[in-house]
Amino acid sequence: MDKANQAVAQTASPGLPRGIWALGLVSMFMDISSEMIHSLLPVFLVTVLGASAVTVGIIEGIGEATASISKLFSGWLSDRLGKRKALTVIGYGLGALSKPLFALAPTPSWVLIARFSDRIGKGIRGAPRDALVGDLAPPGLRGAAYGLRQSLDTVGAFAGPLLAMALMALFADDFRLVFWLAVVPGLIAVAILVLGVREPAQARPLADARVPIRWSELGRLGRLFWGVVAVGAVLTLARFSEAFLILRAEDAGLSLALIPLVLVVMNVVYAASAYPIGALSDRYDRTLVLAAGFVALILADIVLALASGIWGVMFGIGLWGLHMGMTQGLLAALVADTAPIDLRGTAFGLFNLASGMALLLASLIAGLLWELVGPSATFLAGAAFTAIGLVGTVALVGRRARRRLD
Repeated sequence: MDKANQAVAQTASPGLPRGIWALGLVSMFMDISSEMIHSLLPVFLVTVLGASAVTVGIIEGIGEATASISKLFSGWLSDRLGKRKALTVIGYGLGALSKPLFALAPTPSWVLIARFSDRIGKGIRGAPRDALVGDLAPPGLRGAAYGLRQSLDTVGAFAGPLLAMALMALFADDFRLVFWLAVVPGLIAVAILVLGVREPAQARPLADARVPIRWSELGRLGRLFWGVVAVGAVLTLARFSEAFLILRAEDAGLSLALIPLVLVVMNVVYAASAYPIGALSDRYDRTLVLAAGFVALILADIVLALASGIWGVMFGIGLWGLHMGMTQGLLAALVADTAPIDLRGTAFGLFNLASGMALLLASLIAGLLWELVGPSATFLAGAAFTAIGLVGTVALVGRRARRRLD
């Protein structure tokens, strides 16, 4: 065993390499940075810059679609180069450096530019990082590895809004100062990545770096992989942007100072469920657990559509977080399960491209339904799309079962 593999074989807990924990901490600090901004951004856009719900949907959709398109090319490039960490560092670095743009934004158009830059960074890092987790994780603990990274990521996703809420109270609702302070945890994330993660040796030769994506390679990904892509896209179409959870809570009467609690509630449930659900999926069929996550989203959408008070809305937001914990890490593990190792980065890029396109469409639909019909219609439409995805997931369960029998 070479030195790089020996390094990653040393574990911080039984079975999981230290590199997995380091990548989780990187995600956690970057999410603290991002969510300090994103937990306030919809309200900042609507109340300070005068944007409409449709504008919020467009900004969110374009931002996430940009990230997903970038993931396709960065994932493919990481396969060709056989180097995932360098692209991951570039992506996290760009994410950290884009944060001051939010603090400087005078108009919604400027926020769109800032969001675009931030999501380019996310796109560059996303697929190589997810593929790197798959490279580092023992195959029998892949669900646990993705679940752990997702849980630590989500700790940052609720710590960020809590910190934003405290800073808003401390500095008299000064949005722009909070946005400036969000730069600090982003830089910490980059430092941990540079110093704390060593990628294993890659078998892919560097000479292949300039070869374009070939259709024959895409054909090697197989029907099971494309089934996972389809299920993930439908799920993304069903759940749209969390910005609409924030707007729903404000519509139900949550005060401006407490708005970050929306993401806190969602992400506490998300963080608490992602790792145990991921570990559970290593013992049982992942697609069955994934199907249960679709049911959780249907329930969340129904509650959010029908709730009349803030407590009901918060309960629906908690269910939303549970569905995230039951689906996001599992979908990543399924991509790693079904893709050849030398195409793993490309596979994550394709998966995220499909999800990003679905999120762009979902955010536009959600914004239009919100403006034209009302919040209830937005969430009832989400429940309908989720039901379609559940049918697809059941079909995927059967296909994986037949593959095991073969």
